Amino acid sequence: MTDYYADSSALLKRHVHEVGSTWFQDLADPPGGNTIITARISMAEVYSALNRRLRETHFTATDYAGIVADFAALCDAEYDLIELSPGIIEQARLLLERYVLRAYDAVQLASAWTARNRLLAARLAAPIFLAADDRLLKAAQAEGLAVDNPNLHP
Repeated sequence: MTDYYADSSALLKRHVHEVGSTWFQDLADPPGGNTIITARISMAEVYSALNRRLRETHFTATDYAGIVADFAALCDAEYDLIELSPGIIEQARLLLERYVLRAYDAVQLASAWTARNRLLAARLAAPIFLAADDRLLKAAQAEGLAVDNPNLHP
């Protein structure tokens, strides 16, 4: 049983078939006993990605509605959500000053940093940071997080 921090690019793989989907689906499957942690802001990012795919006709409106409902249910029932807070915004600012990151990526990394600190304070292992973005993974690694890229698991 391992704790993972998944950014939106990893979470999306549970709902859209692409490279790394099977790997992440297996990892996130509840009987495996792993914990998936993410920022609540991931929900907006996943909804954005799903809407883009809908506009590009990768699936129908009916499929979209089902995927969104499934994703929202998983967020409520299975994922540990990190809420946006002043501390996370301050940490994101510091990360943006150190690394070339997009704003939401800095929030993701700041949220993972918060999750890591909570787990370490409870004398548990730090989470493994999951993302399909090499720049974000390099920043996470520089911040002392173990990382993995779902795209490396076809």
